[in-house]
Amino acid sequence: MHQTLLSIGYFLLAGLMEIGGGYLVWLWLREGRSIWLALLGAVVLVGYGVVPTLQPTHFGRVYAAYGGVFVALSVLWGWGIDGHRPDRWDTLGALLCVAGVAVIMYMPRGDDLAPAVTPNDRSVQGTP
Repeated sequence: MHQTLLSIGYFLLAGLMEIGGGYLVWLWLREGRSIWLALLGAVVLVGYGVVPTLQPTHFGRVYAAYGGVFVALSVLWGWGIDGHRPDRWDTLGALLCVAGVAVIMYMPRGDDLAPAVTPNDRSVQGTP
């Protein structure tokens, strides 16, 4: 259970970093704000590239699942930051994506890369 909560935390952090970094660049390009926002956004986006590497499974699974997290967080960001309230279809779509994340990441598997594996496990790092 601890590994799952840690994994969810990594997804949330990565999502906030990607969306937040992208938003800062958006403010610069689309709304004429300071170049410093774009530079800060670039730094945050680099950080986003690091956070998913902390997940306890392989790249393909992490990024497939992360897509669903990104969808749901983007809907929430649009509502909370931009003030665009999601309609029922936005909400349903985001919930379906989160359900997909749960299936991809947290269903029991017989392989070596199930969520119970820690990031320090050699099978995750690809070393023999």
